[in-house]
Amino acid sequence: MMIELNDKPSRVRQCHLLDLARSTYYYQPQPATDAELTLLRKMDEQYLKTPQYGSRSYATWFLRQGILIGRKKAASMMKTLGIISTAPKPRTSIPAKQYKIYPYLLKGKAINRPNQVWAADITYVPMEKGFGYLVAIMDWHSRKVLSWRLSNTMDADFCVQALETAIQDHGCP
Repeated sequence: MMIELNDKPSRVRQCHLLDLARSTYYYQPQPATDAELTLLRKMDEQYLKTPQYGSRSYATWFLRQGILIGRKKAASMMKTLGIISTAPKPRTSIPAKQYKIYPYLLKGKAINRPNQVWAADITYVPMEKGFGYLVAIMDWHSRKVLSWRLSNTMDADFCVQALETAIQDHGCP
């Protein structure tokens, strides 16, 4: 957006001044093909069965299915889907000293009436052509869904809309 279409200075010079690769300026995103969406759906279904798989395991699993996919492609697909292996990582239980430990604010609190505590959760839903993102605002006591929104992008607007609707309909927790 910062690059002007006139030729004073040239687009090459404007990219250089902005420290932007020209390939980034000229890049046109390509929609996912049906074949890629099929592979993503297969990976998503397999993830529900074996959440401990990493990119190497998925590459091997696809090979057993007769589909030749390398480890890097499997890792890229995992990143697209937001899949992270549940297998234990090294040293995950040892906190780093530079990070602040935040207190759990509900510890020792009895949640015994509606509209006392709310929770929000976001998940993705597989659809025919890609994925949708679902946010739900819930009451912790009754487990009632107070508001929800579905979006095809992972921006914050639909989450804010769901929260505003819950506040408008049920008041503040």
